[in-house]
Amino acid sequence: MKLFDLSNEVAVVIGATGVLGGALAEGLAEAGAKVAVLGRNEERGQARVKAIAAKGGQAAFFTCDASSRDSLAAAHKKIEAQLGAPTILVNAAGGNDPKVTVTPDNPFEKIPLEALQANFDLNLVGGVFLPCQEFGPGMVKRGRGSIINIASVSAHLPLSRVVSYSAAKAAVLNLSQFLAREWATKGVRVNTITPGFFPAEQNRKLLFKDDGSPSDRTKSIWAHTPMNRFGESSELVGACVFLAAPKASSFVTGTDIRVDGGYLSQTI
Repeated sequence: MKLFDLSNEVAVVIGATGVLGGALAEGLAEAGAKVAVLGRNEERGQARVKAIAAKGGQAAFFTCDASSRDSLAAAHKKIEAQLGAPTILVNAAGGNDPKVTVTPDNPFEKIPLEALQANFDLNLVGGVFLPCQEFGPGMVKRGRGSIINIASVSAHLPLSRVVSYSAAKAAVLNLSQFLAREWATKGVRVNTITPGFFPAEQNRKLLFKDDGSPSDRTKSIWAHTPMNRFGESSELVGACVFLAAPKASSFVTGTDIRVDGGYLSQTI
C-alpha cells in the first residue's frame, strides 16, 4: 500500500457542497477514495460530483441534513448500498449565525439564547456529534476508520464578535479528543484540522467591503498571520489526505493539525 493511497476507502464528506468541504471531497477523490458528497443543496452537490468525475474520481451525492438523526441514517443506508461501507468521515459543515455576532447594536448580554443554541446545533451537534454517532459505530465494528473534524483557530483563541461559534468549535476539539481516546484501541482514529482564515460564503461579508476591498477585519487578520494572506481551499487537502490515509497516519489520533499560515503562533 502506498503511503497516501485511498483506493480502498469510502469517504463521507458532510458539508461537501461548501467551498472548504468541496475542496476536501475533491482531494480525497483524487487520492483514490470513493466519495459520498453530503449536503442539503442538491444543485451544488451534483455540481461537486461532476467536478470530481471530470478529474477521473468517483463520487455520488446524497441529500442530508446533518442535524437530523433520521436524515443521517437514511443517507448512511444509501451510501453503503451504492459505494460501500464508509471508512472515512469528514465533518466539514458549520458556520456562524449573524444573530450571535457581537456588535455595538447586539452586545453579548442581548444575544438570544435560541440563536446561540442554533449555532451550537449547527457546529457541534449536527456538525460533529450526530454524524460521529451515526458513522462511528460501523467503523468500530469493522475495526478501521478515520474521522476528521474541522475546527477553527477560534477554538484555540476566541475571536472577537463570534462568541458562540468560537465556543462551539472549542467543543469540537474537546469532543474529538474524547472520541480519539474512546476508539483508539478499536481501529478508529479521530483527529481535527484547524483552518486559519479561508474566505467562504459565511464570512465573506465580514472580510470584504461591497467594492471588494479588504475590510478592517481583514487587515487585522493579515497583520496577525505571519504569511500575511488568506489560505486557499486547496491548501487544506494535504492535511486531510494525510489524516485519512490508513498507512500515512496509522499512529495519529487525538491530534489537531493547524493549517493557518502561522496565525496561532503569532503574538506581537
